[in-house]
Amino acid sequence: MNFLQVVVEAFRSMSANRLRTVLTMLGIIIGITSVVLLLALGDAMKAFIGAQLEQLGTNMLFISPGGDPASGQRLRAGAAPSLSLADAEALDALPSLNGAAAALQGAFKLTAGNETTTSTVRGVTPAMFKIRNWKIEQGSAFSEADVRAAARMVVIGSKVADQFFYKIDPLGKFIRIENVAFQVVGVLHGEGKQVDGGDLAELVLVPITAARANLIRSTFPNNVQYVVAQGKSGGKLKDGIEDIKETLRDRHHIKFEEPDDFRIDNLASFAETAKNISTGIAALLGLIGAISLVVGGIGIMNIMLVSVTERTREIGIRMAIGAKPRDVLLQFLTEAVVICLVGGIIGILLASGFAAAITATGKFDVAITSSAVLVACGFSSLVGVFFGYYPARRASKLLPVDCLRYE
Repeated sequence: MNFLQVVVEAFRSMSANRLRTVLTMLGIIIGITSVVLLLALGDAMKAFIGAQLEQLGTNMLFISPGGDPASGQRLRAGAAPSLSLADAEALDALPSLNGAAAALQGAFKLTAGNETTTSTVRGVTPAMFKIRNWKIEQGSAFSEADVRAAARMVVIGSKVADQFFYKIDPLGKFIRIENVAFQVVGVLHGEGKQVDGGDLAELVLVPITAARANLIRSTFPNNVQYVVAQGKSGGKLKDGIEDIKETLRDRHHIKFEEPDDFRIDNLASFAETAKNISTGIAALLGLIGAISLVVGGIGIMNIMLVSVTERTREIGIRMAIGAKPRDVLLQFLTEAVVICLVGGIIGILLASGFAAAITATGKFDVAITSSAVLVACGFSSLVGVFFGYYPARRASKLLPVDCLRYE
């Protein structure tokens, strides 16, 4: 028999025993659906985490006053941990950094018209927009001249704009922050969680000098709460961290044996950890799907063994009229592979449907990739060959005389 005849005979046998074929195929359908869908979910999760980390900026460095508590060291007697605007300007000039910007923040009552809420207000410099990759959708950001003048102007996120100025152009309108009027000059583009808290669409940004003069008063007018620095990508990030330490220790007159009075948090290390975790979870999801596919393969082997027993007389007749053992082997093996391939195609279609349903919810963008389809088809074929070989070989080893005698 040629290969085409073998395939035709395989489909005839499957159609003659529809219930058995469907039950055999069911395990493969569930397994392939699980493999393809879980691989797609793993890829979607990795892409989601990657997008969030990219939005936060994986080369961001956050410098805050106070030493590292994990070191167990205490500051020297009389030392007061602090960061200043001058420190931020000195860091901004470092060639190993793309820039640095200081910030202040606090929770204040916001009022516009009949709307009132409490939100975190950040006092920043124009450099912060570039470092944090904050884009302006409407209007513009405040300038260095506005910072020098302590101008009472504000840039708000899209959710804040919708809350206070729904279907109204917010530019030129006023928001009262703790009863101090600030004019809206810009609206930020986009939304998403920020590493230092809050959502991009909920940000309220004012010039750092205006925040100091009107909102966050202190006996140390040059002090800031933290400094954000953007390091060079690649291996130069470590150079930037070392330069920051050297510059701040020199400016704060810290002796060699004394601990730092500042702390540097490196977002890249958190990003690497998050990527490793997401990769591990994706691999685990794929493994779970593969286990379900192996279980389906075991079901195929069991059903095929039963099929060999039921079709013993058929095998004997085929051999008696000239079929060779390898023809019987090829026929049963082809049946197993065809069952797996048809089940695989149905499983891929089901996985695509589930992926489309998940994507429609708007939570994740789950897409069935060509690589996942190829892996599923290849794996289903391997399962068919692996678990179908033993029953097929057992059928080919039967003797015609014994088969014809079988009742």
